[in-house]
Amino acid sequence: MNKFSWYEAKSVEDAIQQVNSTVSEQLYESTQDAAIFKSGGVDVFDWIKEGLLKPQKIINIRNIPGLDKISFNTKDGLRIGANVTLAELASNQEVKEKYMALHQAVNHAATPQLRNMSTLGGNIAQRNRCWYFRSAEHHCFRKAGDRCFARHSETGENENHAIIDNGSCVSVHASSISTALMAFNATVMISGEDGKTKKISMDDFFVRAGQDIVMETILKSKEIITEIILPAPGKNTRSAYIKQVARESYDWSLGDVAVVMETSGNTCRSASIVLGAAAPVPFRSGQAEKAMEGKDINAQNAAAAAEAAMSVARPLSKNGYKVPLFKSIIKQAILDIT
Repeated sequence: MNKFSWYEAKSVEDAIQQVNSTVSEQLYESTQDAAIFKSGGVDVFDWIKEGLLKPQKIINIRNIPGLDKISFNTKDGLRIGANVTLAELASNQEVKEKYMALHQAVNHAATPQLRNMSTLGGNIAQRNRCWYFRSAEHHCFRKAGDRCFARHSETGENENHAIIDNGSCVSVHASSISTALMAFNATVMISGEDGKTKKISMDDFFVRAGQDIVMETILKSKEIITEIILPAPGKNTRSAYIKQVARESYDWSLGDVAVVMETSGNTCRSASIVLGAAAPVPFRSGQAEKAMEGKDINAQNAAAAAEAAMSVARPLSKNGYKVPLFKSIIKQAILDIT
């Protein structure tokens, strides 16, 4: 681990004045004087310990006043400060009562110890999971290299990788919580250098590899997440979340799905269906949503929606199992709505 100085940010404005780069930019092309943000620090310190990230200064934004609050009302919905820990979110009663899919996603994230450290802002901004990307010995596209090692049909170990939108990069986004946030049509509040705040939908917050191989979110160096907002649910809103892992323990997702529906009796009036660990960013399945809207919530229609979702899947040499896996958990999550 390289030596670095530590700066304790006193405010959002103070933090923005101190920072000059992002983790994404430094992993692609490092500079000598990099100053980066750290919130919970779990993902950032993983990169530093591997020798892939060598900042000169770390700006700790974890203790900035005012970014650790959770509030709810029927007008503004659920407002979650960027520094709220996953443990605090998991124990919040209003999240459990009104946003079940988010409650389930948070409780399936990481270990209890890591949930005490990890912040929501840091969780959604973390870098993708791929053993080649996170290896100092492999210079892939996302680290200014000339290839994707996981895509190689013979030597590529890609069993945990993307089956959708897997062109230039086949890694998968690490935040399963983002799957639920996107299903609830959450927005991200971002403060910038000019003192202004912009509101970005979760659908626009993430950047596809085909758009920019360096960045996985729209965050620039002089920008900081301050809050995540979820609209107030209607009285007939129902939701469910399922995460499939390799072992019955705390593990990275092989596939997860969040379903949020507005219902009338047993009929789906509108649906929001988002997949995690299927693509390099959380993937909203418009195909599955269209297949369910206006239909009764039953096994036949749920299976048809799952088939529709996987119609765009293009599995790699070793992850074809993800197609039936997703079909199964999508169907089950829809049925769990009832």
